[in-house]
Amino acid sequence: MGIVQNQSFKNTITTYLGFGIGAINILFLYTHFLSDEYHGLVAFVLSTANIMMPLFALGVHNTLIKYYSSFKTRNNINSFLTLMLFMPLLLILPIGVIGYVSFDFISDALSKRNPIIKDYVWLIFIAAICFSYFEIFYSWAKVQMQSVFGNFMKEVFHRLGIFLLFGLIYLGYVSVSQFIYGVIIIYVIRLFIMMFYAFGIRRPVLRLGKIPKLNSIVKYSLLIIIAGSVAYVILEIDKFMIGELLDIEQVAYYGVAIYIASVIGVPARSMYQITNPITAKLLNDNNHDDLLQLYKKSSLNLFIISGLIFLLILLNINELYELIRDEFGSALLVVFIVSVAKLSDNLMGNNNAILFNSKYYTSVLVLGILFAILAVTLNIILIPKYGIDGAAFATFIAIFIYNVSKLLFVYIKFGMSPFSSETVKTFVLLLIFIGVFYFWEFPFHSIVNIALKSILIVGAYTIIVYVMDLSNDITAIMNKVRRR
Repeated sequence: MGIVQNQSFKNTITTYLGFGIGAINILFLYTHFLSDEYHGLVAFVLSTANIMMPLFALGVHNTLIKYYSSFKTRNNINSFLTLMLFMPLLLILPIGVIGYVSFDFISDALSKRNPIIKDYVWLIFIAAICFSYFEIFYSWAKVQMQSVFGNFMKEVFHRLGIFLLFGLIYLGYVSVSQFIYGVIIIYVIRLFIMMFYAFGIRRPVLRLGKIPKLNSIVKYSLLIIIAGSVAYVILEIDKFMIGELLDIEQVAYYGVAIYIASVIGVPARSMYQITNPITAKLLNDNNHDDLLQLYKKSSLNLFIISGLIFLLILLNINELYELIRDEFGSALLVVFIVSVAKLSDNLMGNNNAILFNSKYYTSVLVLGILFAILAVTLNIILIPKYGIDGAAFATFIAIFIYNVSKLLFVYIKFGMSPFSSETVKTFVLLLIFIGVFYFWEFPFHSIVNIALKSILIVGAYTIIVYVMDLSNDITAIMNKVRRR
């Protein structure tokens, strides 16, 4: 677990740095410098591009991680990497041609409810390419067990760039419409930086030689598109459908709430960057004992850490919304609902890595398709009736049932469960903190109230976790801090 702890810790720091910058952007700068209409437009463009990303990547970023460690000779590795570099173009190029020829039809269809979308539809295509190849080059680095720089680029770089763009708006050098193009340019720059870094770790040697297990590789890549699409459909389809079914401003209100709740998912995102390739290697080596240990430790550690973040959000949410314009307060319930869903994601540990790197990935894909259909259906039913709250309920139901199904699948096929008595203790601890602190308010300014309550929660929670020794890994880290 040494490399997992080391890189997970660094990834968590950079991810929270990125989320801190992003919080300033989303909660204050977007709401101050952009109208709700343009704020919703940016969220719509990026969410739609994220939905398209797994299709454009053609599953390559997952295939790289699953199969890289299975090749032992230099020629086979070079041939495999060459295929991974060019394979996405087999889909991107024809889709680009079709999109160019039928642009007017596509843009008219997407902008029927909100005409502002029409002139920016082509940016979705560019953003989707940037997202796709960025993930491929990031996976290129991760299979070399180097995830920290890529995580910085994934979590910090673009948010810092957007922060600087707002500075240019303030100085009068950039207009609102130019800002949207500037956001896409930042993602283009990020892509090329990641490419040069990945090639610096392992220089590509173009080779068109025979690749062992080619049929399995191609089959996996094509099928894993569905898995990636399912994940992004469940996570992003709500914002897309809000933009199609409601006024575009509602995307902005919903997007802010989702961003607040998504902070809970940061530890899982950070740990996944390194546990994914390690899980793939353990599966390729049939190392069941270490895999079980990784499964349990990742689940418990993530639950403890994300549980603290969940408490900080839930117990400070009313004060936080006092700092934002009143219109955004309509999404308060969204924060709570999605926060619970994000907490359940962390409880899964490296479950996704086990499933999608195992021989059972095809069965999971079928399961994922069913829940993606469920998510879309629930959004169609609930959004017109309950607005953005309906989108949140649709997301929660789909994610919760999907996670339970994956837990049961791993238990049945691998005989492994991530839970322990410490998991139950952590759950009870969270309930106690909610009961004690939810109605506890200080009579000061919202910022002071948030700071004071957060200090109390973090201090008490950390001490209890340490005294109860809920996690050996967390206790070891805290002992190192004490010695220093």
